[in-house]
Amino acid sequence: MNLNIFQFFQPKNKIFFELFEKAAANAILSSNKLLELVISTNPEKRRGLFREIEKLEHIGDNITHETFNELSSNFITPFDREDIHDLVSAVDDIVDYIQGASKRIELYKEDRTTPEITKLAELIQEGCVEFEIAVKGISNLKNISKIKESLVRINSIENHADDIFEVAIAKLFEEEKNAIEVIKMKDILFMMESATDKLEDAANVINTILIKHA
Repeated sequence: MNLNIFQFFQPKNKIFFELFEKAAANAILSSNKLLELVISTNPEKRRGLFREIEKLEHIGDNITHETFNELSSNFITPFDREDIHDLVSAVDDIVDYIQGASKRIELYKEDRTTPEITKLAELIQEGCVEFEIAVKGISNLKNISKIKESLVRINSIENHADDIFEVAIAKLFEEEKNAIEVIKMKDILFMMESATDKLEDAANVINTILIKHA
């Protein structure tokens, strides 16, 4: 019965699904640029990628604000208002942390990369791709199993990122003798790992939506 009601109202609420997908696509672009940034050894290219990520973060903010405006002006919404708010806020946070990591790389003039930083960037990118799959799935809720598979993968990615982060920090304390460098690298690693935490938050919101509407 819930699904029938959902389908009845869906055409009037297409704007929300469009905004969800825009936000997810923007997160993927941001994660792509972050991965390019951490593997690049060209200082000029890295500066350019940093500026691109800054622009994508502003685009994400605009998508978030547009979604909030739609929430305040639409009487009927496809999901509970708090779930829409939490979903778009979590996606905004993902891009914020991606931008935060790139900004610290730029500000700290950190031209080194490590296998752990590269792996975290890869995991963020993989998580954003899985998130987009899940977001596209909730527009009609026809393939629940596919959505759930992506949510499970995001959870696995977040767990893997936790492990990578812990190993990287332990290795940093053991091998790096310069305290300032320890602080810089720890900060960058923290921002990247936090992006995967926000991916899991976004996945949890989608799971809540499935429970309520599927």
